[in-house]
This record gives sequence, structure tokens and C-alpha cells, in this order.
Amino acid sequence: MRLKRLWVRHREKVAVVIFLALVIVVMSPSHTFRDLIKREEEGVVHVDGLRKKDYHDYNYLKIETLQKGPGENGMGATLDPSLEKEKDEFYKVNGFNARLSDEIALNRSLKDIRHPKCKERLYLADLPTAAVIVPFHNEHWSTLLRTAISAYNRAPSHLLREIILVDDASTKDFLGKKLDDYLAKHLPIARVVRLPDRWGLIRARLEGAKHATADVLIFLDSHTECAINWLPPLLEPIAIDYKTAVCPFIDVVDFETFEYRAQDEGRRGAFDWEFYYKRLPVLPEDEKNMPEPFKSPIMAGGLFAISSQFFWELGGYDPGLDIWGGEQYELSFKVWQCHGMMVDAPCSRIGHIYRKFAPFPNPRKDNFVARNYRRVAEVWMDEYKQYLYMRQPGWLTVDTKDLSEQLAVRERNKCHSFKWFMENVAFDLIKHYPLIEPPDYCNGTIQSVADPKLCVDTKMKGQFDRLDSLGECSPSSQFQFQLTAYKDLRPLKSHNCFDVPELKDDRAPVLLFGCHKGLGNQMWKYDPESQMIHFGHYSGHCLDCSTSTLEVYVTRCDPTSSTQRWRWSYVNNERLQNYDTLDPKP
Repeated sequence: MRLKRLWVRHREKVAVVIFLALVIVVMSPSHTFRDLIKREEEGVVHVDGLRKKDYHDYNYLKIETLQKGPGENGMGATLDPSLEKEKDEFYKVNGFNARLSDEIALNRSLKDIRHPKCKERLYLADLPTAAVIVPFHNEHWSTLLRTAISAYNRAPSHLLREIILVDDASTKDFLGKKLDDYLAKHLPIARVVRLPDRWGLIRARLEGAKHATADVLIFLDSHTECAINWLPPLLEPIAIDYKTAVCPFIDVVDFETFEYRAQDEGRRGAFDWEFYYKRLPVLPEDEKNMPEPFKSPIMAGGLFAISSQFFWELGGYDPGLDIWGGEQYELSFKVWQCHGMMVDAPCSRIGHIYRKFAPFPNPRKDNFVARNYRRVAEVWMDEYKQYLYMRQPGWLTVDTKDLSEQLAVRERNKCHSFKWFMENVAFDLIKHYPLIEPPDYCNGTIQSVADPKLCVDTKMKGQFDRLDSLGECSPSSQFQFQLTAYKDLRPLKSHNCFDVPELKDDRAPVLLFGCHKGLGNQMWKYDPESQMIHFGHYSGHCLDCSTSTLEVYVTRCDPTSSTQRWRWSYVNNERLQNYDTLDPKP
């Protein structure tokens, strides 16, 4: 693996130079101690009676501009074709292009994609110290180190006290002594805490928090990259009110090319009534105030900052939550209901690799996620938990185990009801995700009129996310679909919708992509008279197929084409008659 020279010690070198210069100044009879104090205060300004400063490390930013190589400036990269076999082997183990990661410098430079005002923003001169906690299980070498090195290199050294890597029973040899030796030599601020067996993400975070000595706990996933000046925006809201949890903007590090790019420019975290994480639009008043921190009901879960004091006042994570699942809801509900607040900080940006697939086997035989969800619901959601169980009745059969300590946390902190949370924090969630879903326009099988024995099938033949097959009609679940009240088309009870990202006149592919309920490239309409399924808002394109190759695609509408005609099992004619007037977001 080709490694570039690390600049992880550049601040220490600069500090030595500054110290020697100060010694010379002090020894000079023409300079008084008052002069020295004045110089030390340079960079600190008074704004509305508060001492503030610019935390940008301009020396390091200058160093980054000199770096050359694959992936620099956050650009995407590719592997030499001769490494294709290695690439496939690494993919199977990691779920992303780990072989390419090894060709990219651990301290690679990133482009500045922050809001322009972030570059001018000053923060309180007196900020609390931070501990970065990174749980990992069999993480790839270069992505784990890039997480730690980027956090260190782009943070003010006096604010970042420690980096704690929590090894959740990894089995890869290089994550043992080799990792310890590397950190001791190149990144002594970091250390590894090793768990005796597989505890899971939640308990690993808890263990890391127990070892931390800093004022603020910052939890990161093990395949992330911290961007320019990422730390002060997370710390300042906590310095103002220690009961504030702060989340960064989470950018995307492409799992194939390692390109660093924005996911979006701000959304509020939320959930639906099956506990799928969702995102709501930023409120208009917050949009106007960008890039000021704005309130968000639910955290994504993997990347956030919280004061150590407040974290432990809330009892930390519920230790009864196993492996992963539900922890972001539990902590979000705790923060808000127990008199705290949660905000997103647009000027703090951290990239995250979203794996192409999960490479790890299920660490438990039982349904630990369902138990986690029910523990959260029983402790925090009061009467609203019924709307989860209405959609997931199986959760009621899961043993939650003892909840007395978690109920005591709620009592001890005199926390608000969940009704308060829904009315004061997530006040518009029901508009987007109603307690009871409105009826579908159509559902059941989508049968081809051109060949009635064929129906649209959810089985994938090509790309993992491409819908491109017809199959022999069957009542099985893979042939069941819904044209929902949100005017999207999806497999029954799925959270992935028919999506056409690139509209072409000739056979545009249909992908299955996360439902966003925003119409656009996920909007569909069925005409029961012509039996055609129209795509988009007057786009002139319709769902079509080839009965010979069994392909499904979108092309120009042709009322004379039998391959563009479809028959649903159930059609709600009354709703379809009012399709154009019904709001897709009740």
C-alpha cells in the first residue's frame, strides 16, 4: 500500500517555532510582558460581548494544496485494470472498494463544499475539549486510519483531547498489534480499547464513552472523513447550553470511486411508523438563516456530539439495546423529552461511506432489532407506540426484558410525554408520515395486457437496484405492488420506489430507490380506461415492457401499444377520479 508522508505532527512543529519566537520576544528588553499577552490574544475578537476567534488552520490548508495523487481534493479515482481481481476480493470483505482506498493517501485533501459563510464564521474562543469515539468491527485498515487522521488533522489540537478506537472483537490480524504500533508511532493521541467478545455497536460506544476524559463525546463511524474545520461548529452549541446534542452535515464518500460529495444541503431527521429513518424539509425560517445550526427531531445516529455530563445524566444508551438498531431514536427522544435540544450544524461536514452491501453476517440468531425497537417504544412513546405495533404486530411478541432502569431515567429527569415531543418538536411529521396510512390508488399484481401470463416482478436480473424483469404471474409477495397515496409506485410495504433518474425516449431504466414522497422522478399515475401507467407530471412517458426479453422500462407513451397496457388486481376508481386534486401528503 502506497502511503504518502503524514502531516499529523505539523501543528506540533509549528508550535515549537512559535514557542522559540516567543522566547526571543520575552528576552528582548524592548518588549514587555503586556506585549506578550497582547500577541497571545491576537485572533480573538469581541462580538456582542463574547470572545470569538477564527479556528481555521491556514497552514494546514496550504499544505493540502500541494498534495498530489489519486483521490486528492476529494476527487473520485479508479484502479488500474490489472488490480480488478484484488478489487473484487476486497469488495466481498468490505462492501466498498477497499483496494482503491489503499491507493489514496490517509491524509488526502478535501475540497471545501461548505456554505460560503462558514469560511468567515467565528466561534467562541473558549470551547470545551472533545473525545472522538470510533467503534469498529473488522474495519478496513486504510478507511479506519483515514477516519482518525482526518479527525486529528482538521481539528484544533488544544480542543481534541483523545481519539478512542473501540475494537468490537475484530478478527483481522492487522487490527491487533500492528494497529497499536502504528498509532503509538504516528498518532499518539489515539488509543484502542478492546472488547472481550462481540458486544455490538451500541455497547461499544458506551464502553468508549466510559474511557473518555474530555468534556464532549463525539461519536463517529469507522469509515468517515472529517472535513475542513469540522470540530468548532459541533462544540459551540454545547458550550452555550450543555444539554444540546449536535450533528454534522453528513456527506457521501462514494463506495466505488471515493469521491467526496454533498448528500444535500440540509434536512431534518425523522422516522416513519415502522421506525425507518426519514428526512423532512428544513423549515423556511431555518433556510433563511443558513448556515446557522437548526433544530432537528431525530439524529441519523452514527455521527454526533453530546456533552459527557448530559450523556450520563440521560443514562447513556440503554444497555439493553443489543448490537445496533433503535439507538438513534432512543437517544433523540431522551434528549428532547428530557429538556435538551438537538441541532444540525451546517458548517461541520463529515463524509461517510455508505456500503454497497453489508459484508458481515448477523451476529445474533434472535430478532435483536425488533427487541430494541420495542424497548424504545415501551419506555418513550406512550400511546403512540400503538401505531408502530399496528404496522409491525410481531414486535408485540418480542420479550423486552427488564425496563425498570430506563423508566427510572425518565422519571429521574422528569421528562416530557411523547405527545409533547410530537406537538412541539416533530410537529409536522404526521403530515409526511400519517399515523394511519391513506388508501392506495391501486395494489396487487401488475399484469401485462400484451401477455396476460406475465406480471411485473421485483426480482433483479442486472444491477442490484434495477427493476428490469417480468415473470410468470403469481400471488407471491415478489409480484405485489402499490400505487400509494403519495403517488409513488413500490413493491408492497417496501420503502423503495420505482424511480427514473434519467428520462430517455427509448427504454429509460427503472430503478428501485428509497422513497422520498416528493413526486418528481417517483411520480406515477394509472389510467383505468387506457390501462396505461404514466410516469411523471405530463412527461409523455409510460411504463413499457418487452414480452420476449422480459425487460421493463419507460418510453414514449403510445396508446396503440399493447405492451404499455397493464391490469392491476385492485383499482380504487373513486380515488383515481380525484387523483389530480388529491394532495400526495395528507
